[in-house]
Amino acid sequence: MGDFSRLKLKIGAMKLQRTTLLLLVSAILLGGFVYVYEIQGAPKREAAKAKKQQLFSFEEDQIQTLTIYRDQQTWEFERVDKQKSPWQMKQPQDAPASDAAISFLTNLLVNGINSRSFTVSSQQRQEYGLDQPSATVVVELKNQEIHQLILGKPDFNGNSIYAENPQRRTPGKLEVLLVSIDFEYAVNRQQSEWLYQETSK
Repeated sequence: MGDFSRLKLKIGAMKLQRTTLLLLVSAILLGGFVYVYEIQGAPKREAAKAKKQQLFSFEEDQIQTLTIYRDQQTWEFERVDKQKSPWQMKQPQDAPASDAAISFLTNLLVNGINSRSFTVSSQQRQEYGLDQPSATVVVELKNQEIHQLILGKPDFNGNSIYAENPQRRTPGKLEVLLVSIDFEYAVNRQQSEWLYQETSK
């Protein structure tokens, strides 16, 4: 084999080594990107998704008053932090309120999510029962911030309720949220269920 042939083989081997090295570096870089995106980025994306689905961003202990408008009736409750009951009914009567009944609702407000949301024309409000709500829940926080959740009618399979958060309104548009049917149970109570009951020891 002549010197020229050996030189060509040597150059070919060097090119092959360079190509292999480039492929190896590319694979490492790609692997690093996939690791960062999939492994490290996944929790951040999940957290962002969960935050977007969350109905509200406040905590339960930040709630000062809770008002429910339903069937032309107003139910108003205020946090009083008394030993007997931490909640006081202010309307339709002034009496200690059931902590269990209130906590069921506040827990839904704080931890509840919208399983799905979609935007339609504001003229379609009637289709989802949001023109004449089944109930409206108004929350006032200790810092005097006001939040609302308007509950419409159940969806077609009865597992969720159409709802609206007025703070997300945009002109001419209606963002419809699908929330748990538990909200229906949480707000639809007889007056006696809202009142504090003495438990026999």
